[in-house]
Order: sequence, then C-alpha cells, then structure tokens
Amino acid sequence: MTEITVAALQLAFSDDIDVNILEVSKLVREAAAKGAQVVLPPELFEGHYFCRVEDEGMFARARPVAEHKAVKAMQALAAELKIHIPTSFFELDGQHHYNSLAMIDPDGKVQGVYRKTHIPDGPGYEEKFYFRPGNTGFKVWPGAGTTLGVGICWDQWYPETARAMMLMGAQILFYPTAIGNEPHDPDLDTSRLWRRAMIGHAVSNVVPVVAANRIGTEDGQTFYGHSFICDERGDMLAEFGRDETGVLVATLDIDLAKRHRAAFGFFRDRRPELYGRLTEDK
Repeated sequence: MTEITVAALQLAFSDDIDVNILEVSKLVREAAAKGAQVVLPPELFEGHYFCRVEDEGMFARARPVAEHKAVKAMQALAAELKIHIPTSFFELDGQHHYNSLAMIDPDGKVQGVYRKTHIPDGPGYEEKFYFRPGNTGFKVWPGAGTTLGVGICWDQWYPETARAMMLMGAQILFYPTAIGNEPHDPDLDTSRLWRRAMIGHAVSNVVPVVAANRIGTEDGQTFYGHSFICDERGDMLAEFGRDETGVLVATLDIDLAKRHRAAFGFFRDRRPELYGRLTEDK
C-alpha cells in the first residue's frame, strides 16, 4: 500500500515578505511535525495580492527563481524537514513576468518551474497586466513515492488542466490559490463554486485534490479561505472555513485511488479521436 500525507496551509498575509515567510515557515514546520510529506502554501504568499489594481511599481517585486527570497527560504526549509514544498512566486525571466511555482524537493532543490497557464482578467483580479501566459505547459513531478501535479489558482477552474496532468501521470492534484470577494458584485460568493469545480476534478479523474487559499482583508479585498483536502471520490478529509488560520493534514491511499480510477473506467472509455473540437480556437 502506498500512502502519502499531505498538508494545505491557510493564513492571512501582510505586505512584508519577511514576515510572510516567517509565518508560512511556522505552519510548514507544524505540518511536517504532523507527518506531512508535501506541504502546500497559498498562491503568491510573498505579499498582498497585488493584482487587485494595475500598478507598474509592482513589477519591481518579481525575481528570477534562483534569486527569489520566498523560494530560497522554502528550499532551506524543505531540505531541513525533508519534505516537498510547491512554492508560488512572482517570477522575472529576462523581460518577461510570470505567475510561477517552483516544485522544491526534500533535498531543497528546485525540481522544475511551472508557469500559470490561464491568466484571469477582471475586477480585483487583473493578472493579465502583470503576467505573461505560461509557456511551460502543464507539469507533474515525482515525489514521496507518487506523482504530483500542480495548477495555480485560475487553472483550477479548467477541466483541461486536471485531465492533462492526469494523462501525464499525476496521482494527486494541488492548487495554490488567492481568491475572495468579487468587487463588481458584492453579493456574489464564489466560495461554493470554487470548491465544487475542484471536487468535480477529483470525481471525474478519481484523484485526491489539495487546495490552499489565503484569508483576511487586503486593501478592501477579502479572501475567503475554505481550503480543503478531498479524496478521489470528492469526499472531504480536512477543511477550513473562512477565517481559520492553520494546517490541514490528511493521509491519502494512492493505491486505493488507482484501483478506484481503473474500476470507474473514465480513462479506459475516453474517445480522444472525437475531442478535436476542444483544441479549436473558435
């Protein structure tokens, strides 16, 4: 039997990267002490979610992966604790800027970088001003005796993201997130939709899902938490509400999920020859 213990972090952030690294590090240590082998912090935990507005001064925050303070701190922590830490960060690559994730292994090495594929553009989430669409394609990595797939925030709404990672061999899907209220419609609460979308990926791919979101109010924008870990049937193993700070931990039976996946036949019964319409840009 192959089991893996995973964790999702939920917390509020200041706009001070050093303070945020310290707070994330505390929760990473707590998760590792509870047996977590992969620990997922929220998206862009280096500071406030700056994409609320278009401000050219924010581009100065981006750094190359080898120089980014949050990545370097998580590398040191991963090596010390012997765990994986998928680390979201604002990446600078030459003249280009990306919303990226460094997959850090238990030796503290960056196994690779994934650049967010789907970039949102709307009130309070004006990411197209800051980020170029990712050019890495979807990525999976070996880790903790299994294969880890990671999408970033807006990626999590797309069934294509989850299915692509599954076809690449993913056994668990991770989604670091920064999502909250909708400035254009104060009565719209997307937290239920947000969860349902990812639970749908769990069910239709028969795969566990781990989602980590931030909480708190930043410059008038409130983030709604609701981080969770569900199993391959979409059943909740651990979950937070809107306000809790802390660590979610769950142990997943990868072999059992594989058996369930095979029994459902979703991948056996695929008809790729009929799916060409999915790749047409019109």
